Amino acid sequence: MVESLFEFSRTHCIAICAFLVPANLLATLQAMIFTGIGRPIFQVGIMSAAALGYATLMLIHVISWWAIGVVMLPTYILPALAGVCLAINLICLLISATHFRPEIPWIDRRESFAVAWFLRQIGMV
Repeated sequence: MVESLFEFSRTHCIAICAFLVPANLLATLQAMIFTGIGRPIFQVGIMSAAALGYATLMLIHVISWWAIGVVMLPTYILPALAGVCLAINLICLLISATHFRPEIPWIDRRESFAVAWFLRQIGMV
């Protein structure tokens, strides 16, 4: 069973990486934005959990390559990316859990009224 999953992972490597890398980066970015604008920890946690899932799948994908002895630059870059994204998401969760709300000065300035209005309309502020 595991061997067939690993074979699937190696066969569809480009497609898997083309999905997991942007998904992990976008989920991490969204967790950072949610933390920065002061969304509840529940919402930050959902995005961090999504990034955790993407990072875990990415690590399993790389392990499938290591299992057959393939050691190349991407097999080091992808776990490093997963680790950085996991660290950022943990920091976001810690900031949200301690109710620390960093100031976002551009929201209160007059010239950014349109940005603040848009963020209020979509429910992010």
